[in-house]
Amino acid sequence: MQRWKITLEYDGGPFVGWQRQDNGLTVQQRLEEAAEKLCGCETPVQGAGRTDSGVHALGQVAHVDIEKELRADQVRDALNYHLRPDPISILEAEPVTEDFHARFSAIGRVYLYRILNRRPPPALDAGKIWHNQRPLDAEAMHEAAQVLVGNHDFTSFRSSECQADSPVKTLDRVRVRRAGEEIHVDVAARSFLHNQVRIIVGTLEMVGRGKSTARGVQKALEARSRSAAGPTAPPEGLYLVSVKYPDEED
Repeated sequence: MQRWKITLEYDGGPFVGWQRQDNGLTVQQRLEEAAEKLCGCETPVQGAGRTDSGVHALGQVAHVDIEKELRADQVRDALNYHLRPDPISILEAEPVTEDFHARFSAIGRVYLYRILNRRPPPALDAGKIWHNQRPLDAEAMHEAAQVLVGNHDFTSFRSSECQADSPVKTLDRVRVRRAGEEIHVDVAARSFLHNQVRIIVGTLEMVGRGKSTARGVQKALEARSRSAAGPTAPPEGLYLVSVKYPDEED
């Protein structure tokens, strides 16, 4: 039995999230169905993170155990064949030891949130970016975002449905920059609370349009109440960019 580390990208639009659910098609379900066709038996797939409905991935990681003797390119190509026509692509398959776990071995995750900050709506990126017509000050958003860097109680920045045992997390980086007509919010941490990045973006958007300040973000953080922070930004602008593991170079 060989354990494989799978790196994949997907468009989250057609799915109700990563994790198997009873209310619709998920990325995990389609991967397990593809793996079952490859292996000829029920084959569980474990992911590094549970992206929500409509959230995309550029570098999600999963692991799967396959009994057949296969090369890495055969695993990648066979899974991609069985995943068609869904918008999921296996980018790389890598053999790993049996103690590797896509979720529990991870030591870092990076998310990107894209805001299209212009009057005209997107034609090519519809469903893959938050179209926000209000003028936004990216520099003010970045300055306010620095309040959130470090180890904090993020009760104000997690969903009321969050099942994490503790609201305390450490954000390694929150960076906001303008890229032409887009504003990018880049967030890195070991792990995240449910909806944490989207609530951070919704809160920073209020700063960007002058409805809040860095001090306001600080007060929201200190309040430890979901009602103190801004709204949850739409899912379509969020991307899981990468997952880091101990044996990988910086």
